[in-house]
Amino acid sequence: MNCQPWLKALVYKCTNINHTCLLCDELAEQPHPICAACEQALPWLDEYCLRCALPLPMAGLTCAHCSRRPPAFEQVVAPWHYGFPLDTLVSRFKHNRQWPLGRLLAQMLSLNLRHRYAQGLARPTLLLPVPLARRRLRERGFNQAGMLAHWLAKELGIACQESVLLRTRDTPAQQTLDARARRRNLRQAFSVADQGACEGRHVAVVDDVVTTGATAQAIAQVLRQAGASRVDVYCLARTAKPGQA
Repeated sequence: MNCQPWLKALVYKCTNINHTCLLCDELAEQPHPICAACEQALPWLDEYCLRCALPLPMAGLTCAHCSRRPPAFEQVVAPWHYGFPLDTLVSRFKHNRQWPLGRLLAQMLSLNLRHRYAQGLARPTLLLPVPLARRRLRERGFNQAGMLAHWLAKELGIACQESVLLRTRDTPAQQTLDARARRRNLRQAFSVADQGACEGRHVAVVDDVVTTGATAQAIAQVLRQAGASRVDVYCLARTAKPGQA
C-alpha cells in the first residue's frame, strides 16, 4: 500500500502564478505563494555552525561539539532556524496535512540551495529522505521527509530514491528525549537496502527539522559505511540549543 498522497493533485494551486500568499492571503506577486513581506519575516538563519548549522552568535564559526567530535556528515544546510512562524508552518504541513505549505517550503529550500551551489557548495548526485518508523507512518499516513525530498528532486534535477534508507526498528519519538537519549535511541535504527546505490557517491539526506543532529549523525555513519564519499543534510530548519534564543 502506498501511503504517500498524490502530490500533483494536492498542491496544484502552488503552480498557479496568480496565487495568494499562504501566510497572509494577500496577493503574492512572486513565482511562489508567499508575499515579500512574509518571506522577509521568516526566521532566516544567517549565523550558524559551518558543520551542523547550529545557530551561533557569529558567522563563519564551528560549534564546540563539532570541533571536538567532527560529525560523519559534511554539512547541514538549513535556510531557517526553528522559530515563529516557520515552526507553525512546519507543524501545519507535518501534522495537519496542509500539503501546499510543504510544497512552498520545499520551493524556497531549493532556491536557497541553488544560491549555495552558485557560491561553491558541492552538488550531490542523490537525495535520500529520512525514513519514518512504520508505526508513525501508519498513524500519519505519509512521510513528510519523503515528500520534501521528491519536491526538491524535481526542483533541483537531482535523483531521489526513497527505498535506499531503511528504518530497521521503531523507536520512541525523538521529541520526548534529551540529546544523549536521542543518540542511544537511534543505535542500529537505520540501514542501507542497496549498498551499491551509495558506493562512491555524494548523497544528501533530506529531513524537515534538525534538532540535536542525532538522526543526521546516525544516518551519515550508515551511509559512509555503505561507501558514500560524502554526506550532506538538507532540512528546512535547525533548532537552537535549549535555553538559547
